[in-house]
Amino acid sequence: MSKENQTIISEFLLLGLSSHPEQQRILFWLFLCIFLVTVTGNMLIMLAIGLDARLHSPMYFFLANLSFVDICFSSVTIPKMLVNHIIRSNSISYVECMMQMYFFITFVNMDGFLLVVMAYDRYMAICRPLHYTAVMRPALCIFLVAISWIITNLHALLHTLLMAQLSFCSDNIISHFFCDPYPVRKLSCSDTYISDLMVFTVGGVVFVTPFTCIAISYVLIFSNVMKIPSTQGIQKALSTCGSHLTVVSLFYGSIMGIYLRPSSSYSAVDTVATVIFTVVTPMLNPFIYSLRNQDMKAAVQRLILPKILSSKLFFFLPSLPGPSPWNAI
Repeated sequence: MSKENQTIISEFLLLGLSSHPEQQRILFWLFLCIFLVTVTGNMLIMLAIGLDARLHSPMYFFLANLSFVDICFSSVTIPKMLVNHIIRSNSISYVECMMQMYFFITFVNMDGFLLVVMAYDRYMAICRPLHYTAVMRPALCIFLVAISWIITNLHALLHTLLMAQLSFCSDNIISHFFCDPYPVRKLSCSDTYISDLMVFTVGGVVFVTPFTCIAISYVLIFSNVMKIPSTQGIQKALSTCGSHLTVVSLFYGSIMGIYLRPSSSYSAVDTVATVIFTVVTPMLNPFIYSLRNQDMKAAVQRLILPKILSSKLFFFLPSLPGPSPWNAI
């Protein structure tokens, strides 16, 4: 790369969500509380699943992984914002920005892929209950999670390498509270057409494919549920999907309208939508899944008892047979 195309800035400035000191203080405490609730809630889900043998099934294995990803997802963006507020600095180095972008893309994609495998699990549980234990083996569950990590990391690496090829000149002010790829790309003083084209194409596949798979899964689920003769059976079947559909709606409802467009069209409205899926959704996931799930609520209650807290934590692989697929989320 020639000298004129080399990056000539060493840091970016994160404007955050407000420039008013009073609003900044309110946002600091709000985001701190949200972060603590997110970490605590998702940790409780992970501990409850790990300690309760009755929850060692594929569905809860995926849910534990989703909780882990949500903790990591929130940890990528919120702590930096909180630290910058404390030290009265808005700067983030170029290397830190690229790293934050890499992990942000990894975890947001991982959320989507885990929602896909959870939708497949619900499809098998409702539409193919007799084959559920034979298909959803521990080896398959581990493979689905592992391949999801590989794909998401490769996509994040491609995205970050394309960003590193861009030139950033005098303008280094990011109108956001973290290094969101689109606002950062708008700062580039070089041509972003190829980068936008690659990101739109590959990113579109990575984002739209999981959503399409989820949609197909639920079309098959609903078509199968409508064949159930009893109303109670229909309600029970649909209740197994309620929590998952709520999370899918929150996640994809805010994300697909932001990143499947040219970076030049990024606006303040998109910033609000970004806050929803980066900050709010990881916090709500534990409540959405636990409040609608009697097994999970019971496991969390047992977890907070002293005798449970003193027991030894162990890592697990999903054991079969587990709880009945009808006791799903």
